[in-house]
Amino acid sequence: MKLSVENGSFYYKKSVSVFENINFEVKEGEILAILGPNGAGKTTMLRCITGMLKWKTGKSLMDNEDIASMQPRKLWSKMAYVPQAKSVSSAYTALEMVLLGRSSHLNVFESPGQKDVDKALEVMRFLEIAHLADKKCSEVSGGELQMILIARALASEPKVLVLDEPESNLDFKNQLVVLNAMSNLAAHGMTCIFNTHYPAHALQRAQKSLILSKGGAYVFGDTVSVVTETNIRRAFGVDAIIGEIETPGNLLRNVVPINIVAEEKKEPLKHVDSDEQPDKTADRRCIAAMTIIANNNEMADKINGLLHEYNALLIGRMGMPYRECGLYIINVTLDGKENQILELSHKLGILPGISVKTTFAKGDFDGRGEKQLDESENHSKIE
Repeated sequence: MKLSVENGSFYYKKSVSVFENINFEVKEGEILAILGPNGAGKTTMLRCITGMLKWKTGKSLMDNEDIASMQPRKLWSKMAYVPQAKSVSSAYTALEMVLLGRSSHLNVFESPGQKDVDKALEVMRFLEIAHLADKKCSEVSGGELQMILIARALASEPKVLVLDEPESNLDFKNQLVVLNAMSNLAAHGMTCIFNTHYPAHALQRAQKSLILSKGGAYVFGDTVSVVTETNIRRAFGVDAIIGEIETPGNLLRNVVPINIVAEEKKEPLKHVDSDEQPDKTADRRCIAAMTIIANNNEMADKINGLLHEYNALLIGRMGMPYRECGLYIINVTLDGKENQILELSHKLGILPGISVKTTFAKGDFDGRGEKQLDESENHSKIE
């Protein structure tokens, strides 16, 4: 299900705009990360998107239908919202709280049946919290409560999942549980939107990103074009380094803040779509070799769809199944702009169960004619 915002503007006071003329679109199966400093309006943005706050101008649409005109029951049968976890005094057990997510599937006076209990337990197992089923919500930790609220949202079987800082109260393991869950849900067609304080999570998980800045400026587009050192400096007021950490299966991008930018040196975030931002380095022509390894055939359609989308870059492709190990290996040779190759590498790399590494050949190929390719550097990148 596609979710879009057209010309969205919001303010609490007319003289102070939170954001103005926001436009973006998230397609079925995509993850959108929303980033920005404290006070930039990230939670307000989510509440406007979901219709809990009314846009002052503009609108949110699901498959081109205005959310503001939808009956609540219809809206919440298609969309689920997970707020930031707060301590609760509820006497509900975790299972009973998750069962509340089934309400959109029940008639007004209908009680949950065994099918609903089974679904609630299924999503609790999916999020590795089934052991909390009989524990009262008032007795769990903040991180456990966050997981219970996410399970409640998934129990409603939404087409669009909206999460407000889902990883903030979680330890490393449960952060990965939530991030992996989002990746798997998106890979199977769910549209996911989440606020985060972690730019690295956007780089490692999201196809699209939206950075908000205080005063209403924003940048939206493909994550590799949006989450850059320049935009982090302008939005957050810090110098940061975006680097790569090599693992046996992938190269993961990480963001390390290194210095606070002095007030007099701060630059405003440019209120333009990322595609309009000039970047001569990203625009240069590159030759690259990409290796894709899938640990099963489940993502075959996704991989083929992305390779077809970027078909203009492909100058060679060879694939083979390694049935003995259940692996599928594809080697691709590409010729095109660096940012396009990185976009493809990023979109492939965030698919669950996929390992991708891309090696760029040395040298400048723009207008140089033939180039010797026997001398290359192992400058591998994955977003």
